[in-house]
Amino acid sequence: MTDSNRSNPRIDTTDWRRLTTAQRIKHLEIEGFVMMPDMIPERLIPKIKAELDRLPTKGTDYSENQRGHHDVHFSDSPHCVDLIALPAMIEFLTTLLGDELVCTSCVFALSRPGHPGIALHTDSQPYGSAIFGMQASSPRLVRVLYYLDDLTPEKAPFKVIPHSHLSLHSDNNPYKRYLSHPEEVMVTCKAGTAAIINQAVWHANYPNTSSEDRHLLAIAYRPAWSPPIAPVPDWPAEKVAKLPRHVRPLFKSLNTRNFDFNVKNRPDNMATYAAGINPSRWSV
Repeated sequence: MTDSNRSNPRIDTTDWRRLTTAQRIKHLEIEGFVMMPDMIPERLIPKIKAELDRLPTKGTDYSENQRGHHDVHFSDSPHCVDLIALPAMIEFLTTLLGDELVCTSCVFALSRPGHPGIALHTDSQPYGSAIFGMQASSPRLVRVLYYLDDLTPEKAPFKVIPHSHLSLHSDNNPYKRYLSHPEEVMVTCKAGTAAIINQAVWHANYPNTSSEDRHLLAIAYRPAWSPPIAPVPDWPAEKVAKLPRHVRPLFKSLNTRNFDFNVKNRPDNMATYAAGINPSRWSV
């Protein structure tokens, strides 16, 4: 089957460089995604791609041309590992989430020519799933998609259904999959751009009909208060210990759970201000 909207896509035309931090947060929270151009210096892109191209990849169950490698952070890929703690991204995510960050995955995805496109899906599975495990049950999680090649309409560009994560309808059941949607949007960008997505937004990519590979490094983060609903296997301590000092703090226990299960109806010393839920936070 082919993508029915491929011949006449709705292409996003947002001028992403003009957005302030508050506007980026607003776009991410309302639309479900935001693009941040020029996050990776141009000189580093070939070095990162060279590290990823050394890694063994495995084809997906639907196409040998969509391939991946998990746990890139435990491979001999120093520039990729540094990217996990990219200061500008960590600053934005800390402002966005207002909490300590926990990195939950770092995955290389390679879309080769002939890749048929990914089905529209969400990365949120509130009760876990066979695909994503229990880690996907975290109530808040964002995924940062670093594009290492220019995304053109032919080279497996990003696909998203804006603000679909806000729907209360059964069509938003996150265990469903869709081949396409009449209101999906195509997002193209230059290499070095990062897309940040709410895990609950419906997204995918289009087929790769070009003659070139499309490289993507996907890194997931959650706030420390937002653990999976059940314990998950933790990072091997001996591998975490070998990570660079500036990256290691992001690899807290995957079961970190900074919340009070026994919270009272009316606790003592309650706060009277919380900037993170201000209606005005989008216009600061």
